[in-house]
Amino acid sequence: MAKRWYVVHAYSGFEKHVMRTLKERVALHGMEEKFGEILVPTEEVVEMREGKKRKSERKFYPGYVLVQMEMDDATWHLVNNTPRVLGFIGGTKDKPAPITEREAEAILQRVESGAEKPKPKTLFEPGEIVRVIEGPFADFNGVVEEVDYDKSRVKVAVLIFGRSTPVELEFGQVEKD
Repeated sequence: MAKRWYVVHAYSGFEKHVMRTLKERVALHGMEEKFGEILVPTEEVVEMREGKKRKSERKFYPGYVLVQMEMDDATWHLVNNTPRVLGFIGGTKDKPAPITEREAEAILQRVESGAEKPKPKTLFEPGEIVRVIEGPFADFNGVVEEVDYDKSRVKVAVLIFGRSTPVELEFGQVEKD
């Protein structure tokens, strides 16, 4: 029987805990051959704080754990009886439906690309109004003109003495209003 990907609903904030517990329970019950990967889809995000790049993880789907498994009564019970698991998503309560291979591929691809190239924690859009929070233009509002994610910098048009002046700032020097 082929293993398929299922989405398991976990208590929010306990996704990693559920992932670890599931892996332990699979080993404890000797069901390794019926389970594949068990993961919490995350991507690495970077934010500038006090001039330093800080990396952290952001979950794509808070509250969900992906489980690659063969679905039968024993595996269903093992997952459903894991602490802090609320059940499967999709299908019916007794007969969960797996996500499609295409959906699974898209999620795994996003996990891989997120690990290679961390994304900024805050996304800025041209035309958006931001507030400068540090530097010589602190407390000024401005309009985002350009965003450079590779350098974590943003070009903001700030009104100084009634004139629009473009200022280049680090992501950490501005915040969304």
